[in-house]
Amino acid sequence: MVICMLLAMLPTLAHAGCRDDWICIDEIRNDSDVELRARNLQSFPITYTLRVTARDYSISGPNTVTRTLGPGESQQVMLLDGKGGGKSYYRYDFKWTVGRIDAKHDDDHLYALPYAAGNAYRVLQGYGARFSHQGFEEFAVDFDMQTGTAVHAARAGVVARIEESNSKGCWEDDCGQYANYVVVLHSDGTTGEYYHLEHDGVLVDVGDRVERGQVIALSGNTGHTTMPHLHFAVYRPVSWGRTQSIAVRFQSADGIIDRPRRGARYPAQ
Repeated sequence: MVICMLLAMLPTLAHAGCRDDWICIDEIRNDSDVELRARNLQSFPITYTLRVTARDYSISGPNTVTRTLGPGESQQVMLLDGKGGGKSYYRYDFKWTVGRIDAKHDDDHLYALPYAAGNAYRVLQGYGARFSHQGFEEFAVDFDMQTGTAVHAARAGVVARIEESNSKGCWEDDCGQYANYVVVLHSDGTTGEYYHLEHDGVLVDVGDRVERGQVIALSGNTGHTTMPHLHFAVYRPVSWGRTQSIAVRFQSADGIIDRPRRGARYPAQ
């Protein structure tokens, strides 16, 4: 009887809300109180935002937080102090992305162009292009690369995410979900991301270490796109699963490119 009473007094895991095999929000109950904990299921850092809406609960700190979880890390997000009563409730929603919110990019780092040495492809959109490189995508570059062209890593890192199952390209609002991509995590917590890849065109696996200049994929025409091309950018996580592109410099055979220019063709070194 004493043992049963002690067990009844211990906190219990009431529910775990998991998403994409990457992150779980564990709800740990202790009588009317609830502890919310975020748990990273993968071996890569992720940044998440969680928001709680509650009635008849006192929330410790702000009701919305954005934080980074290290590989395999679990951390307390917030405590909900229950006041009791039949009408009390809480709910939460959250989103996440790969990388560290505190990533400090080395702006002196020179990136390789994402294609084979000696080749040059026309820049369809450079930094700040009005068509679609605004806001979070301001510092992305689109290269006019036909389907099946070899895509090379612009910087060394570890492959964190891949998608290659899609074969559709379109321009409606929800077309982004059909993009094939490779996400490479860099040593500083930023990510290099390569989009619109060919169906079954990813040539690396999650967890692979890739070196600068290594062939990692084949370009394509999937996702939110109007023509075959490669979309490349370096990103830092912000809130709500979004990422902010970062201005980077490229090393070409003709010298350093500070700001890729629409219509230009830069030969890879």
